[in-house]
Amino acid sequence: MSALSFVNYAIFIGGLVYGAVLYSNQNGHNVTFGNLFAHGFKTTAVVIVITSVYTILAFKVIFPDMLEKVLDLSKKKMIENPKMTDEMVEQAMTMTRKFFIPFALGGAIIGTGILGAIGSLIGAAVAKKNPNPFSDNAGQ
Repeated sequence: MSALSFVNYAIFIGGLVYGAVLYSNQNGHNVTFGNLFAHGFKTTAVVIVITSVYTILAFKVIFPDMLEKVLDLSKKKMIENPKMTDEMVEQAMTMTRKFFIPFALGGAIIGTGILGAIGSLIGAAVAKKNPNPFSDNAGQ
């Protein structure tokens, strides 16, 4: 995993935390932990849709040769393994080619969902909440 991936994750989580704080401020801090978490996870759902569409477009339209490059790299690593026969390598390559996009899409959805849940939890914990939103002096 590269350092650039960690920067991407930090920006995503930071954006969710900032969104929760902003949402709390816009509602006069009359929000609960659950409200803030739900807001963060709704934002995550939108990001999941965008990420899913991008993943499909990236492998089908934008970078169609990327799939072949990934498969070639995988094949080279499998050939280097002395325990794998040529038949096993070809079988694995057939399965990888068949299921690559569904697994890439699933990984994007699950990974973004987990990061979104973490960011939403942090944002809900950090944002200021009014302890009793039903009191007469709420927001003062």
